[in-house]
Amino acid sequence: MDTRRVCLMFCLLLLAHCTLQQTSSKKRNGKKDSANSASIEELKKQITEIVQELNLVKEQQALQTVCLRGTKIQGKCFLSDPVKKTFHAASEDCFSKGGSLSTPLTGDENEQLYQYVRQSIGPEEPIWLGVNDMVTEGQWLDQSGSSVRFKNWETEITLQPDGGRSQNCGLLSTTAHGKWFDESCRAEKASVCEFNIV
Repeated sequence: MDTRRVCLMFCLLLLAHCTLQQTSSKKRNGKKDSANSASIEELKKQITEIVQELNLVKEQQALQTVCLRGTKIQGKCFLSDPVKKTFHAASEDCFSKGGSLSTPLTGDENEQLYQYVRQSIGPEEPIWLGVNDMVTEGQWLDQSGSSVRFKNWETEITLQPDGGRSQNCGLLSTTAHGKWFDESCRAEKASVCEFNIV
């Protein structure tokens, strides 16, 4: 009987010891699992940041390519497209390339754009500008929907914009030394896409 008690006590102690080891092992593994989860989340965060940086580098390289083929004017790259398209087709084409139709913000920028168009497209080719008054007649908006602050309408001879509801898109005329005219959006003109690089 004493041997049975000793064996039973020994078995109970052994069982208690094993149970304690498993419990402390689970606690340690829980801490390890928690630490592993935190490490995995940190790695995921770092991978996301690296991917974002890589995309930014790709975008900058693409813009450098645009600038090499086009010209840089005041924090923007301009790339001419001599193929004549409607306003909407030209706008969509620029958008698909990551830019928008050119919209000069100052007189100096307008002059530089005018010179670039004369050199890259031709001295007698007008281009679409990224301005229109399709929503409200006479309220000229840029491609982002903001009111156009700088305007260079031709006002000495033809008093532009003069087309009313039939001419809702703006263009820059090279024959009128960079002055703006309104035109039917369905007309086909060359264009210049602009890309912000700042």
